[in-house]
Amino acid sequence: MAQTLTEIRRILEERGLKPKHALGQNFLIDQNLVRKLVDDAGVGAGDVVLEIGPGTGTLTDELVARGCVVIACELDANLAAHLRERFAGAGNFTLIEGDCLARKKELEPRVIEAIGGRGFSLVANLPYGAGTPVMMNLMTGFPACRGMWVTIQKEVGDRMLARPETGGGDMGPLAVVAQLLGTPALVAKLGPECFWPRPEIDSVMLRWVRDDSLGIQRPREFVEFVTELFSQRRKQLGGALKRLSIDAARASEVVDPTMRAEQLTVKQFADLWKISTLR
Repeated sequence: MAQTLTEIRRILEERGLKPKHALGQNFLIDQNLVRKLVDDAGVGAGDVVLEIGPGTGTLTDELVARGCVVIACELDANLAAHLRERFAGAGNFTLIEGDCLARKKELEPRVIEAIGGRGFSLVANLPYGAGTPVMMNLMTGFPACRGMWVTIQKEVGDRMLARPETGGGDMGPLAVVAQLLGTPALVAKLGPECFWPRPEIDSVMLRWVRDDSLGIQRPREFVEFVTELFSQRRKQLGGALKRLSIDAARASEVVDPTMRAEQLTVKQFADLWKISTLR
């Protein structure tokens, strides 16, 4: 059973701890939402699950109870000590203590080693600040990641689900990459009352399922390509296309060079990438 607010408070008080704002610690306290996240992920006995920022272990409890092979990564040394004690007898739980991102760019090598090339899912209440880099890493660098089921800031969710027809303000590299390498979808909206301490912002529960049908080659280079196109988002695409040495005649077949990056569809980004790789 997922931990209640009372139990989370007790766990922290017994260790003389308080939630650390600097680490983005806002614990999910709605037990129904914990179950909803795991249910939507469809994970069960034997499925490998990566959990980042397990905190006191409320989501971990649910995953371990369902027989998932849980690889958890916790940065807070005090909470890591608690997790070791709590799941000491669980044969399906592995804890990695430290930052899930090495140098903020690559997934921690010990996490990669624990996954061991197996297919896996990310199921996590992601710490604030970790959402975008973690998801971009898993989408572009780990084809074995079949999907992600996470709670994140609403702002990040909006950017992941953005489309040019919505006005373009949230359209950026995260939306393009997420929608070309898979299918993102909103699972639920979460108000501040779902967490403790209450954050000052709203959150969402999001699903992303990998779909390789569009055949994006060299996805990490593709991220750099898309980022460059968005680097001067208020300017017309012509300058960016020139900097990227993309043949203007070929590019004009798929986009109008007077458009801005935020006006392009994800398919147009894919088409431009294919043109750029042919040179």
